[in-house]
Amino acid sequence: MIDVKVSPTGKIIPGDGATYHKVSFSLLTFYPRLQEIVEGEVVEIADFGAFVRIGPIDALLHVSQLMDDFISYDEKQGVLLGKETKRKLMNGDQVRVRITAVSLGRAGTSGKIGVTARQPFLGKLEWIEKDVQRIKEQIGKKPAEKGESN
Repeated sequence: MIDVKVSPTGKIIPGDGATYHKVSFSLLTFYPRLQEIVEGEVVEIADFGAFVRIGPIDALLHVSQLMDDFISYDEKQGVLLGKETKRKLMNGDQVRVRITAVSLGRAGTSGKIGVTARQPFLGKLEWIEKDVQRIKEQIGKKPAEKGESN
């Protein structure tokens, strides 16, 4: 809530020890949309995936949606590790993900959000930076076209 304005004049209701005041405020909300790309922080690692804080809610990044690699879970270090790529995901890592499932709770129950990182330019931000750098290097090393002279 922002811009909260409380009237200094309130009401007292007999038999109730509270005072009641008129209040006006602005409310900033977050509503996750399917296919939206968001960035968040890994807040918990489990053997089945990672929980990513996106705004005021945590989303599940299941191990099957993390990367194209066999993933093992190291409980001692709290890390998800790719077998071939050696990429690690741990608490505190910043990730970019796409929202794939939204099931918001009703009547006080919590909702569930599912996300994926198995698409180009998604995943841990460090991985994305390295992938972009590798692509730039490949473009720079492109062989000269036929008929071009140096």
